[in-house]
Amino acid sequence: MSIGKFIAGFAIGGIVGGLIGVLLAPQSGEQTREMLADKSKEICDKAQETVSEIQSKADGIVSDMQNKGDELIAKLQDVINKQKHSDV
Repeated sequence: MSIGKFIAGFAIGGIVGGLIGVLLAPQSGEQTREMLADKSKEICDKAQETVSEIQSKADGIVSDMQNKGDELIAKLQDVINKQKHSDV
């Protein structure tokens, strides 16, 4: 599952859940608006938290990949240098 699909599903699920809750809630208009504002902020906060977690994990993966790439380049350069010296 891609990150984009996960975030889209998360947002759509939150919106649909919120709408169903509003439609089924036996509250006054003012209470409903207040509840919507609270739920919207809650959903936004959760989405930001999820995005931050995903970004942190992605940064870690990129860093690991860079380190492994640097190690591979160093090993290849070592092999090339050994090959050059053995040919002489």
